[in-house]
Amino acid sequence: MTLIAADTHLSPSPEGPSPTSAPVWVGQLDVRRPIEAVEVARTFGSALLLVTVDGVPSGQISVPLADGHASADTIRATVLEEIGEALDHTPLPLAPVRYALTVVVATRNRPDSVARCVRSLLRSTHQQLTVLVVDNDPDDDLTAGVVRDMDDHRVEYVREDRRGTSAGRNRGLVEAVARGARFVAFTDDDVEVDPGWVGRMASALAEPDVACVCGPVMAARLDSPAQRDADAALGWRKGFARRRFSLAEPPEDSPVFPFSPGLFGVGANMAVNVAVATELGGFDPALGPGTPAKAGEDCEFMVRLVLAGHTLAYEPSAYVWHHHRASGDALAGQLDGYALGLGGYLTKIMLDPVGRAAALRRIPAALNRLRSIGDRETAAESTGSAGSHQLKTLVTGPLAYLSARRAVRRAGGTVPPLVASHPAGH
Repeated sequence: MTLIAADTHLSPSPEGPSPTSAPVWVGQLDVRRPIEAVEVARTFGSALLLVTVDGVPSGQISVPLADGHASADTIRATVLEEIGEALDHTPLPLAPVRYALTVVVATRNRPDSVARCVRSLLRSTHQQLTVLVVDNDPDDDLTAGVVRDMDDHRVEYVREDRRGTSAGRNRGLVEAVARGARFVAFTDDDVEVDPGWVGRMASALAEPDVACVCGPVMAARLDSPAQRDADAALGWRKGFARRRFSLAEPPEDSPVFPFSPGLFGVGANMAVNVAVATELGGFDPALGPGTPAKAGEDCEFMVRLVLAGHTLAYEPSAYVWHHHRASGDALAGQLDGYALGLGGYLTKIMLDPVGRAAALRRIPAALNRLRSIGDRETAAESTGSAGSHQLKTLVTGPLAYLSARRAVRRAGGTVPPLVASHPAGH
């Protein structure tokens, strides 16, 4: 069993720990390897383990710890009891490919976080890798120093004076095109990737007709109540089944497809075909962190890609580990930002004639979906950002987005339309 210490993983299931429980130790095991006992600090009340088969996730199990200990027999029995049947239905690993992958990490003033993220990328088992650290309007040269000190030819530093995650990712796309890259992946500086992530993303993008790939985002640590609240509120793990999303084959479980926020995945774990992303105009610079709208750029990009006639894949073996906010105040600010970004994203849909017509037909289902998102986020009561407050934040999203659009255009930039004039395949 491979156990990844508390600098790694999760996204809770209904059976997961309550926000008031003891710290949860996070790790993983592969059933093809011998299962070993868990021996960790006595402060941990349970262990949440990602269970894989040849590196492909099958599910997660929660194991109680006694003084930081769980025996191998207990873990083995829990695997069989909780996900035994799922083990037989775990997808086979993707065939490896030799394609290179460029990974863009947009960051600002977080040198320690970006160093941790890049180190995880450099542990990749896939050697055809380039990492572009895009530094957004930094206050100092600390991030540049991190890249310089790594002294690895696979890591390059790019300064982007326009602030915002979208601006950083778009600069990464431009740099990727200049280097002749075919595939580009995006992750965030508060993420650590699995060693197999780069290769699995390249394999998934090499599949016929796939233009974009997302994967699970697991919690790296569940030490504090805020981290456990975040895992319950964010809902970033989208299951462990391979899926494809396209207009030609809409999913039966999403009545608001393709507009459902978070249906496909999140920007902390996504990869795209460079030609397709460039054709679509990249990410909307009026959405996302660093803009008045604060979020929503990844959701809007993926919806725009599907509306253009492309196929988006969800690949469960391409998983990453996210370091959630450790304090309640920081988490409250994050959730407020997501509510604001959701309002901005919905505003863009309503500004587009085609998008508006399609969305209006889905209003009843959309209201139910928004209610479910609100219920999930407000269940984390200790964040102090719940109920009516989140709704008030959401309704300010339109003004924030419109303000950001005007600022982008005044600066000579462009905002990509939600629906292109000539979608792919038309």
